[in-house]
Amino acid sequence: MAMTPRLEMRQGQALVMTPQLQQAIKLLQLSNIELQEFIEAELERNPLLEREESSAEAKAPESGDAQALEFDSGAAPNEAALDVSVEDMTPDLAGADLADAGAAPATDWSKASSGKSFDDLPGLEETLASDLSLSEHLDAQLTQAGLSPMDRMIGGVLIDALDDWGYMRADTRDMAMRIGATEADVLRVLAVCQGFEPTGVMARDIPECLALQLKERNRLDPAMEKLLANLDLLAKGHADRLMTICGVDRDDLADMIAEVRALTPKPGAGFGGGVVQSVAPDVYIKQAPDGSWLVELNTDTMPRVLMSQRYYATVSKTAKREEDKQFLTECAANASWLVKSLDQRAKTILKVAREIVRQQDAFFVHGVAHLRPLNLKTVAAAIEMHESTVSRVTSNKYLSCARGLFELKYFFTASISAADGGEAHSAEAVRYQIKGLIDGEREEDILSDDRIVEILRERGIEIARRTVAKYRESLRIPSSVERKRKMARGI
Repeated sequence: MAMTPRLEMRQGQALVMTPQLQQAIKLLQLSNIELQEFIEAELERNPLLEREESSAEAKAPESGDAQALEFDSGAAPNEAALDVSVEDMTPDLAGADLADAGAAPATDWSKASSGKSFDDLPGLEETLASDLSLSEHLDAQLTQAGLSPMDRMIGGVLIDALDDWGYMRADTRDMAMRIGATEADVLRVLAVCQGFEPTGVMARDIPECLALQLKERNRLDPAMEKLLANLDLLAKGHADRLMTICGVDRDDLADMIAEVRALTPKPGAGFGGGVVQSVAPDVYIKQAPDGSWLVELNTDTMPRVLMSQRYYATVSKTAKREEDKQFLTECAANASWLVKSLDQRAKTILKVAREIVRQQDAFFVHGVAHLRPLNLKTVAAAIEMHESTVSRVTSNKYLSCARGLFELKYFFTASISAADGGEAHSAEAVRYQIKGLIDGEREEDILSDDRIVEILRERGIEIARRTVAKYRESLRIPSSVERKRKMARGI
């Protein structure tokens, strides 16, 4: 068959990811702290955006504003999905009422005073001294160490390579190649810096950190060096092997272990590590007197911005050049879309949180042992949204209730089959039961993984031994052999 060019018309559907739609998706997955930073940047970039003034009228929920919802735990949600069409992406500026726009009255500065009042003074929080960081503490000692300029530069690089615990994790050879020095010079300066306070800082691993502290106390003898070289045996409780390796008896080994336990394995932990951002909940869960649950957004973490129609009308009258008019149009479109996206984000978070509470109502009443298996697909189908949307909403979002602060993703757990074919169990609830069994065991009755499997099957939970071992290791609980050895020797 001959190949000839021809024209055809085809009709099809395609999803166009406009910049506005990409921004809306991005806003969904931002945490409240990241959202605040994003809004601050938008307020600086877009002159038509302004922060909504906080007042009693502004905080009062309007008729169409979903700020708090009361519902029965057994009722199914009946809200429609919050879909954004292509037409909604373009703000309707033609219909805006700009007739009353006018210039703001000029401020009369003739009566202003040049003196300072108490309002001009810095607040108390601004006058407080900040915590001294480990790097600042070591830099001060490095300046007074009397080193040459080259050695001070190497010392500064070593200090910059420290982690929050005070350990120097970087490879000395790579560091020497990077700064153009020899490895011997780096090791020589490192030895000087290891004499700084706090003792043990600049160590490259835990044995070296403990050895520096013992050396300062004049307790680093050959037996102690052998003990530090076999800390893994100490962690496992192999006292007999340690006595043989160190050449000491049981009493001497107990004294050495007591000295090691009195040391500080994290010498840099006592210094300030910078500003720590506290986690603020996005949603509050409260129980009503009738037993239903109130799902309420934390308005303090929901920034509210508005588009200044008055300012837009004033500036658009004076804009003469075409590029100025285009800039104002883009700013107006972006401002209108941002306000709409923030509102949609708040409503979506509320819908997802509401469905999570409905699915996991037993957790809020009885605790973690009553968590039900839950996945993204179940919640997405219930609220008529896509799984990816639910995944973005639950990322870095937190829920506060009477039982504490939980990330929304905490309530999504895998399911474990029931032994009698009944309702499946949540993996988190099973993990909680395993921890409870081990915490309640006695010295003469240490539970093995096989025994835990038998107990759980008696409770109607069908689980494999390797799954029990995996959950036990995730809880950082040693094996039954190690637990029995520690209880018997008291190590």
